[in-house]
Amino acid sequence: MQPVISVRHLSKVYEGGFQALKDVNLDIHRGEIFALLGPNGAGKTTLISIICGIVNPGSGQVLADGHDVVKEYRAARSIIGLVPQELSTDAFESVWSAVSFSRGLYGKPRNDAHIEKVLKALSLWDKRNNRIMELSGGMKRRVLIAKALSHEPRILFLDEPTAGVDVELRRDMWDMVRDLRSQGVTIILTTHYIEEAEEMADRIGVINKGEIVVVDEKKSLMQKLGKKQLTLYLQQPLEAIPEALSRHPLALSDDGQALTFTFDVQSEATGIAQVLRELNQHGIDFRDLHSSESSLEEIFVNLVKGARGDRV
Repeated sequence: MQPVISVRHLSKVYEGGFQALKDVNLDIHRGEIFALLGPNGAGKTTLISIICGIVNPGSGQVLADGHDVVKEYRAARSIIGLVPQELSTDAFESVWSAVSFSRGLYGKPRNDAHIEKVLKALSLWDKRNNRIMELSGGMKRRVLIAKALSHEPRILFLDEPTAGVDVELRRDMWDMVRDLRSQGVTIILTTHYIEEAEEMADRIGVINKGEIVVVDEKKSLMQKLGKKQLTLYLQQPLEAIPEALSRHPLALSDDGQALTFTFDVQSEATGIAQVLRELNQHGIDFRDLHSSESSLEEIFVNLVKGARGDRV
């Protein structure tokens, strides 16, 4: 299946010599929710801006549903909606006028029913006649989303969409995102709220210093790079781990009351049985145990550290 967005050998160097993107290759599938994660300055916004036609690429090619974003700008831009980070809106316009005008910018015919549907979905219907300058920050964010949806895009970019917004809007927004995906819209989001990516995304890409570190399905990524831990709560506290057990990845809690064994979820032999046998041989009994696995946030931090060359 042809990807809805195809990025090939994309690089971007800004004036002054800063290289924001380095030979980026990325395919985004039609109808998926794709989360792009990365620290500040990693290149997330530059990549999105190039795909959306806001920033010119230095080299490489980007196709949006088969349309070159440079050579076929109008066709590519007409199928893309963007919710930017900045709360820049037409302060003196009414909500209805701003959203309707945004639809017209893309050459779409007037469709009051669609605008009404969007405003109601975002709890903006009661504010439709208010000037944007009269709205709260959260409501202004809703207007940005409404403008992005006004021309019925098939691809929607959400660039840090929930930064600084209230919990209610965040919940409403993700309900709306799920609904859009069910209608076949492809969603690409950047977020600092990693728990949102963990809950919402089908696939995850990590970018650092302008380079794609990894792209994989969320479940597969967590299986490949995640670690599981088995915590054993001891009957009697230990002062130290016996030397004979030092070859195992065991950690003793500060109070000596618990041992934590870390193992690879992909390994055929986890080593749990062997560790338990050796603990028993050394007279170390436990009263309870608990297993846990790495969160997406821990995986993300380790990936970024690895890309920097740090010890993980």
